[in-house]
Amino acid sequence: MLKKASIKLLGLILFFSCDKPKSLPYYNTPEFTPLFTDRPAEVLEKIDHKIENFTATNQKDKWVGLDDVRGKVHIANFMFTRCTSICPIMTNHLKVIANAFKDEDRFTMLSFSVTPWMDSIPALREFAASYDIKAKNWHLLTGNKNEIYSLARRSYFAEKNLGYTKDSTEFLHTEHVVLVDPQLRLRGIYNATLKTDILQLQKDIQQLLDEN
Repeated sequence: MLKKASIKLLGLILFFSCDKPKSLPYYNTPEFTPLFTDRPAEVLEKIDHKIENFTATNQKDKWVGLDDVRGKVHIANFMFTRCTSICPIMTNHLKVIANAFKDEDRFTMLSFSVTPWMDSIPALREFAASYDIKAKNWHLLTGNKNEIYSLARRSYFAEKNLGYTKDSTEFLHTEHVVLVDPQLRLRGIYNATLKTDILQLQKDIQQLLDEN
């Protein structure tokens, strides 16, 4: 009788441990070495990198800054409206994310222009119209070139370690989209030109929302 009870208990433990998704990893460096942990104390001890302050203007001519994403799950990518290679693919794939979370107030999407001297607010507005971007939480952003490039490479690690030491004189062009948690910590990086990565990103966004 005791043996049967032990087997049943073990089965329940295995069931619930398999059913519960593991926490997403944390990333602290541009090498994106993952830290897997469920211990808040370990996160505080080992993860000190967070997204730095920024200000930019969106396609609706409104200021967007760090306070607009603090306390929310957000993703960030870097594009430009005249791009004819990876940007159209990325944008169409990110529409999947936008449509999935268009009514989610705890989620925000940031798409920074890497040619802000050309991507004016009217240009961003035209770009949004051409891709039928209507989600209120998707911001197409323009601003200061140096600030955007530094934010991409030193804060979001958008080009991973290869871009970390580059400055704004070297053109920024990457297919990566970065996932950030409400505490402004990096939780994932994905290739936005790949459907499989976008589907995984959608799952990971939902997991962070469920956890927070």
